[in-house]
Amino acid sequence: MLGKENNSLDGGYGWVVVVSAFVVMGLTAAVLKTFGLFFVEIQQHFDGLASMTSWITSITIAIFHLGAPVASSLCVKYTHRAVVITGGVLAFSGMALGFLGLDMVWMYATTGFLQGLGISFSWIPAISIVSHYFSKKRALANAIASAGECAFAFTFGPFFQWLIGQYGWKGALLIIGGLQLNICVCGALMRPLKRGYLPNMSCPDTETPPGTRTSGRDNVSSPITHKIFNWMLLRRLEFVLYAIFGILAAMSFFVPPLFLVPLSYSLGIDESWTASLLSVLALVDFAGRLLCGWYANLHLTRTVHLLAMTIALISTSLMLLPLANNFLSLAIFTGFYGFFFGTTVAIHITVLADVVGMSDFDSALGLFMLIRSTGGFLGPPLAGLIVDMTGDYRAGFYMAGAILILSAVFLVILDQLQQRQEKENQTKTKSEKSMLPYPLLQNRRYQ
Repeated sequence: MLGKENNSLDGGYGWVVVVSAFVVMGLTAAVLKTFGLFFVEIQQHFDGLASMTSWITSITIAIFHLGAPVASSLCVKYTHRAVVITGGVLAFSGMALGFLGLDMVWMYATTGFLQGLGISFSWIPAISIVSHYFSKKRALANAIASAGECAFAFTFGPFFQWLIGQYGWKGALLIIGGLQLNICVCGALMRPLKRGYLPNMSCPDTETPPGTRTSGRDNVSSPITHKIFNWMLLRRLEFVLYAIFGILAAMSFFVPPLFLVPLSYSLGIDESWTASLLSVLALVDFAGRLLCGWYANLHLTRTVHLLAMTIALISTSLMLLPLANNFLSLAIFTGFYGFFFGTTVAIHITVLADVVGMSDFDSALGLFMLIRSTGGFLGPPLAGLIVDMTGDYRAGFYMAGAILILSAVFLVILDQLQQRQEKENQTKTKSEKSMLPYPLLQNRRYQ
């Protein structure tokens, strides 16, 4: 019975959880991704600078990350289902109160703080429970779940533009908040796994060698490992290196969606065509996630190698994007950026699971998002400041591309460290086997 339950972790009800997470990603990350459509409207309404208006998105991103350890801790103490439902209520509250639009500080507190907390309490448990339901197919399941962000963003671009045109930016916020209440429905579908059946995959991409005996205790993690939030991960060099990568990546990832719309307007592109740019971005992002998730699931390339390659390609596309001078060229460069961004997002959570193992995954995800928050908090205002100083939205894209190149360096260092540790472990294993008495060694061979 135990073996049958373990096999079901890579299918069965797990796909219901994946679909639920798919919708949650759409109603959280996709909303944040297309919020650039409100940027100019809010800036003009309050007659503020680009750097001041960008703080709304910056606060949302920062709280999204800062709330991650809290969300992870609540998942460990209670259930993923309860935390997702709470997140849906918070996200709705942020948008509904933002509808009042009293002043810029009010927007910081509602559309910034409350919305960010709601996204954190929804996104973190949703992506975490998918990783618990899958082991061998984890990369593919995570890619499909995260693709909800692009699928929804594809329609949200023109839809939000239409809402703003029909009801104004305030009315659009209220309607979007109502849509986010569906997060609660998705949370209700995320059935908790029994504690005894949580997979302990410290190295999820490897399989047990043929002929090796395993016990239920080896394949199933102890419930104790899921009752305590593990802060000691901060002492592990591999995790610290990956967290530094996360900080630098976050400084870059949230800049292009924020300034793509203003850049398009500065080139004289019509509003309707500008909204279609976000749809193009979402479509190629979707394709990138699914293709990269499928490829990663084949285990032909180390996931950290794949991530380093996608980061190099996305930074190159960001450096080329500002060269666009009309809609067609902007759409082409946006397409390149979106595709490589999708491939990056599809596997970065899988890499984190590979680095720390599933027994510490919930804690690692919360800590990773917390540490990464500094990048998300500083990135948009820094880019906004550079834009204000230069008077050119292109400068923000150059900044994002340069920082991403730097982030790839830490992935290379992480990979070198992991390979060295693997070689040391192999050498140690061979040394221990050579020290065994011959009869015992023969006995082990035939077990």
